[in-house]
Amino acid sequence: MTQQHAQQIELPIEGIHPVDILGPGHRMLKVFKKRFPHVTLKERGGTVIAIGAEDELNALKKHWQRIIHYIKRHGELDKRQLRQLLNVPIDEPIDNSEDIILYGVDGAPIKARTPNQKRMVEAVEHNQVVFAVGPAGTGKTYLAVVLAIRALKNKQIKRIILTRPAVEAGEKLGFLPGDLKEKVDPYLRPLYDALHDLMPRHAVQQLIEEDVIEIAPLAFMRGRTLDKAFVILDEAQNASLTQLKMFLTRLGPQGHFIITGDITQIDLPRPSHSGLRRAIEILRPLEGVAVIEYTKEDVMRHPMVEEIIQAFDRYEAEQDSSHEAD
Repeated sequence: MTQQHAQQIELPIEGIHPVDILGPGHRMLKVFKKRFPHVTLKERGGTVIAIGAEDELNALKKHWQRIIHYIKRHGELDKRQLRQLLNVPIDEPIDNSEDIILYGVDGAPIKARTPNQKRMVEAVEHNQVVFAVGPAGTGKTYLAVVLAIRALKNKQIKRIILTRPAVEAGEKLGFLPGDLKEKVDPYLRPLYDALHDLMPRHAVQQLIEEDVIEIAPLAFMRGRTLDKAFVILDEAQNASLTQLKMFLTRLGPQGHFIITGDITQIDLPRPSHSGLRRAIEILRPLEGVAVIEYTKEDVMRHPMVEEIIQAFDRYEAEQDSSHEAD
């Protein structure tokens, strides 16, 4: 292609940053070059310039619009996703479903998989405070973290705060060596696990270091106002009513709170001290508060997990009956 046949156009980025589409260090340029070998992409002053033959520029412009739409919808773009977008004919849809919430580290689409999960997604979109309660294995916490990551990537919030009551699940861990973070991390490990399933470890670590993601015990929420933040309180059945009141009154005008818990798995020395059930009863009538109640039918783990839950339920029912007989 001779220089006189080359054309130059500016590609619109419509509110996203060039790094979102070109990648850190412009690492996406090789993917574009393989698909459009006679086009050169450059970033100049926050805009993207394309230089090349007219036919390839016209094809690139059509794909470019779809890529922009994809980034706005999913909040991220990696090389695998970009190759897929560039290789699928422009008149064919990339996704056959509007239910995709986010893409995981392995590129797999993450969707609401049960009716109650779908209700939770809708509830978060229309309410500032959402309670998600029910048995283990229903994906409550995982989905809450997915929604938080999506909100961050879509720039709807500025911070994610993940918190749990630091209560031992029937175990006596004793003295834990290390600094404060190392002492409380064992309680918060499930939240780290969810994050690492959704984002590369180095990205999670960077966001934690930049204080964009904070993971801390519930006691650390006292005295704060949490605005423009997506805050998840996990294992809320281990919080007292006083603690829940303290936490919920931290809500700022543009904050979003999700409170997850399983009332049947209280680890407090005195289960009657759990405040989750009472907090739901008190707040359910309020506008802006939603309650999603998961059931055994929502359990998505290995089928054996559901059988284990049912076996324990039968045992506890038998124990209750024998106590009543006594």
